[in-house]
Amino acid sequence: MKIYLAGYNVDTAVLRDLEKEAGKREDLTPEVLSAAYARISRDPRPINEIRESAREEVEKSRRSNSTIIFRMGHHSVAEHAVFNLDILGVSRFAMEEVEKFRLCSYTEKSQRYITLDNDFVLPDEIKGTRLEASFINMVREQNEAYFRFFKKLKDHAFKKHAGLAADEKNHDLLEGWAKEDARYITALATESQVGQTINARTLELLLRRFASHPLEEVRQLGRTIYEKISDVAPSIVIFHKANDRDMKTYPELKALAADIIGDKTAFPAAGGRGVELVEFTEGADDVLAASLLHVSSNVPYKKCKSIVKDLATRDKEEVLKASWRYMQLYDSMLREFEYVNLTYNIVLSAACFGQLKRHRMATITSQGYDPGLGVTVPESIKETGMEKAFNEIIEKTDEVYDGIKKEVPLAAPYILTNAHRKRVLMRVNARELYHISRLREDAHAQWDIQNVSRDMARLAKEVMPLTFAFIGGKDKYNEIYRKVHGELPKVTETALPAARKIK
Repeated sequence: MKIYLAGYNVDTAVLRDLEKEAGKREDLTPEVLSAAYARISRDPRPINEIRESAREEVEKSRRSNSTIIFRMGHHSVAEHAVFNLDILGVSRFAMEEVEKFRLCSYTEKSQRYITLDNDFVLPDEIKGTRLEASFINMVREQNEAYFRFFKKLKDHAFKKHAGLAADEKNHDLLEGWAKEDARYITALATESQVGQTINARTLELLLRRFASHPLEEVRQLGRTIYEKISDVAPSIVIFHKANDRDMKTYPELKALAADIIGDKTAFPAAGGRGVELVEFTEGADDVLAASLLHVSSNVPYKKCKSIVKDLATRDKEEVLKASWRYMQLYDSMLREFEYVNLTYNIVLSAACFGQLKRHRMATITSQGYDPGLGVTVPESIKETGMEKAFNEIIEKTDEVYDGIKKEVPLAAPYILTNAHRKRVLMRVNARELYHISRLREDAHAQWDIQNVSRDMARLAKEVMPLTFAFIGGKDKYNEIYRKVHGELPKVTETALPAARKIK
């Protein structure tokens, strides 16, 4: 057995410093890895030798990449090239487009932990029009309210949690609670920043979607990204221009939906925030138990399903309990849980959606933000007597939104706030829902996403009591384990944090 460390992410500033010392190098490109790995299937040499050859012949490697990707259609070789992008000065609204892509990683500036300033994006669609002044004035009014609310919410948090406030170590925590509730009044035009890690194949898809997007901010973002990577890796990002499929499909579907649905376009959410389970795998507990028996035997699945159907409930429970017995709180459910699916219709705030969308293994599609769905008002705003002031800002915001929507509907959502809501359709498998619950039902999670994930788990447990007998937040892990197994989980050596093992 031989293992070579073929490469790893390096900051471009480090590469530039190395070039200053050693001179310009043509092989400082991820394309050589793509080219080398693409040749593995047909080249008898060891991989490390193929990589060395690719580095020595960069232009040949680029021609090879183009041939393999474009002519032969093997786009997966582009996945071996990875980019790290710092994306700054993009609105929260446009950032939702950046974060739609499943096969990449991103970490965004959090409005929960960082005090906001007055930076915001003025959409090109509004710039220079008679709408510009009202847009800017509204954002400034929202931001002024943010600072007022933050001051009062901070005082409120320190008084309400005087026990925590007595220890200076908790002051950042309490201040963070104030920030996360004050931000509900800020606009989706507020600037954000994100660090993104993305492979070339997904990046090509991103660029194509951005080039086809109706918003100028998104199109400009795509052009700027391409400018940064095109000289570094021209042979693996090929299909990056706008196309009819991305430009026309959803607009035509929207027009068709309007014809079919007619004037039945207003369906207000009952009770504001809402989580509704609209579809799910029938007989899910049996499906899961049968899947676990199938992978643990040589019996066909249909026969396993038939056997499970005749089992007593306690015997099915034993099958599922066996799948959980040796879990630690950081472990994922077994892959067999992915055979069970649930689909939710969720009405939630922009602030909450900012967290839910991070669960990219789920299937998430959404409608636009709709003032008709109302807003989510943090309880702390109500407790401090600021609900009236909060709603006054919301009413003014909605008026400005209506004015912009009449003339430039695409840009109107920029002025809406983190409190405004949208409808989301979300499909998850049982394995992913467990992950969401562990993370988002935890006591340390933000209250808005806690509420949504708790409702999702509750509804799932109602229709699949065995499958979700082990669901809950990390903070409740020991309690849930004891309830299911009658004892506390045994913590193995590998479960201990590495820092505790290092002497």
